[in-house]
Amino acid sequence: RSARPRVAVLREQGINGQVEMAAAFDAAGFEAVDVPMTDLLAGRTALDMFHGLVACGGFSYGDVLGAGAGWARSILFNEALREQFTAFFSAPNTFSLGVCNGCQMLSHLKELIPGSQHWPRFLRNRSEQFEARVSTVEITESRSVLLSGMQGSRLPIAVAHGEGRVVFSDDNALETLRNSGQLTLRYVDNHGQPSTKYPTNPNGSPEGITGLCSVDGRATIMMPHPERVFRSMQLSYRPEKWLDDEGPWLRLFQNARAFVD
Repeated sequence: RSARPRVAVLREQGINGQVEMAAAFDAAGFEAVDVPMTDLLAGRTALDMFHGLVACGGFSYGDVLGAGAGWARSILFNEALREQFTAFFSAPNTFSLGVCNGCQMLSHLKELIPGSQHWPRFLRNRSEQFEARVSTVEITESRSVLLSGMQGSRLPIAVAHGEGRVVFSDDNALETLRNSGQLTLRYVDNHGQPSTKYPTNPNGSPEGITGLCSVDGRATIMMPHPERVFRSMQLSYRPEKWLDDEGPWLRLFQNARAFVD
């Protein structure tokens, strides 16, 4: 189709994954628009101009206030931005994605995102160091519109974070998320089993959990980077029968386009 719906590629000081993210959405048929937070603050652009938003990876504000916390507070403590993001998240025809630092940031905005009140925080890796590696994740059955039709897949994916360990607010939160279909991704070992051990679980999250979605599935957050492996040539290994350059993670971005259509 000739029409290319617009997706806002959000970035803040310290974010560094916006170009890869824009390329992935562009490959799926979107018009990816670079949206610095300063443009939203100054009124040069507004979220109601977009069908989707994605918060990218990096180190917003150097993570000095906690990973993603400073970025989130620039929204929560600004009345105009708070209202704008609340309206966007509440609109039934929009989608949102948070990856790595963007995942951490959106988790701090859960009071604005319908159906995300049980989302966890993302704290320091148990290894006490930054982890940059290729990990294997399994896509679980969930309500995420971005992972539709991908359930059961076990795929390699890039990981790069220092604060990705999932910590729930109470003992009932995990079970609530499980029962409501909000758990989307988990690290698995070489036998395909949920991993709780390092290094197949790089941050120490319980049950290997590394991705979640809202109750209605329109908001999805994850620590790994699908935008870094959406082309098959970006994988360290690919079956010979994969003749084209479309990697399996491109499906996530194509699902976003299918949702908009």
